[in-house]
Amino acid sequence: MGLKMKITRRNALRTMVAGSLGLTALSSASEKLAIARETAPVSRKSLKLTIAGYQYDRVKALADGRVMIEGCDLTFEKDTIGNMNTDVFSGAGKRDVTEIGLHPFILAYANDGFRNYTLLPIFPLRVFRHKSIFIRTDRGISKPEDLRGKRIATPGYSSTSLTWIRGILESEYGVTPNDIKWVVSAGDSSAELVGKTSKQENVFPKDLNMAPGPVGKDESDLLADGDVDALFHAAEPKCYIEGNPKVARLFPDFRTVERSYFEKTRIFPIMHAVAIRTKLIDEHPWLPNAVFKAYSQSKEIDYQYLESKSWAFNSLPWVAQEVEETQSLMGRNFSPYGVDANRAALETLCEYSFKQGLSKRRLNIEELFHPSTLELKEDTV
Repeated sequence: MGLKMKITRRNALRTMVAGSLGLTALSSASEKLAIARETAPVSRKSLKLTIAGYQYDRVKALADGRVMIEGCDLTFEKDTIGNMNTDVFSGAGKRDVTEIGLHPFILAYANDGFRNYTLLPIFPLRVFRHKSIFIRTDRGISKPEDLRGKRIATPGYSSTSLTWIRGILESEYGVTPNDIKWVVSAGDSSAELVGKTSKQENVFPKDLNMAPGPVGKDESDLLADGDVDALFHAAEPKCYIEGNPKVARLFPDFRTVERSYFEKTRIFPIMHAVAIRTKLIDEHPWLPNAVFKAYSQSKEIDYQYLESKSWAFNSLPWVAQEVEETQSLMGRNFSPYGVDANRAALETLCEYSFKQGLSKRRLNIEELFHPSTLELKEDTV
């Protein structure tokens, strides 16, 4: 069962399960050539595109060439989100299509009038964030409300993940950012994974109780040494990974808590989106739809792999059960693209940003995304 595009999809992606990983692949070089000839836009020369992003399982078919963007010749560059954000907002902007932090883009758009890139409603990374609150076990913290008055470390205060965490704490548990004493860490133990943070990830509201952490200590050091009572962080801090006995998650059974959150809100928090250089869209107005289609096709290949072969090629013993339970709760297309399918999550993040004093105005969802993509949808069959 696959995804059907409501935009033109004359030629469905022909796939077969092959190879040691059980991934789908086109059957032969001649078939690839035939499909390329059929799907390439008539009378258009091949447009050379550089795409940047992580090689997630749902993007891998696009990254390795099994899925192509119609009419384009692709070069995929792996990079970290911090580096991609920095390149777009203050660097050379050398990528034509790039993964981007959703909240940093919101801040650049609302606060700085940034228009060099335009968002597409493609969301390659989404993460439930209850798992991202880490605590000292010797500070009397057993529930979210116990965080009031505590010292909490934060690297990248205005990053997408931390904006979601603060918003969820306030909306679900009544704990506001002003209830907390914030400590901005001097480093990040997960820097290798996320890269250099951009200016948009270090925006601070006025009148916040905030102080810099000691020089030479990253967020993991602050928590391990007891300089703070808790930590909000997108990635697991080094001290947690190493099994520090005084460091734990606030929600040990975060899977149950996050499932309940989804059942209540129907929100699967969005972390990253995809953006295209605006000038490129002006020159090639067909491109946003073609990019949307390709990312969706790549995701569909991953869905088919999860449903048919992941149980055999994944080391986890109950991966098939996890796939079935996830789809039972969230639907087969549990990570949808398109504005309408994600309106609740998008509006919630924009509201959190404004309410937390980060964005200078409440953004209208429609202004964030390219007009030609506002009606694009995916349908499960």
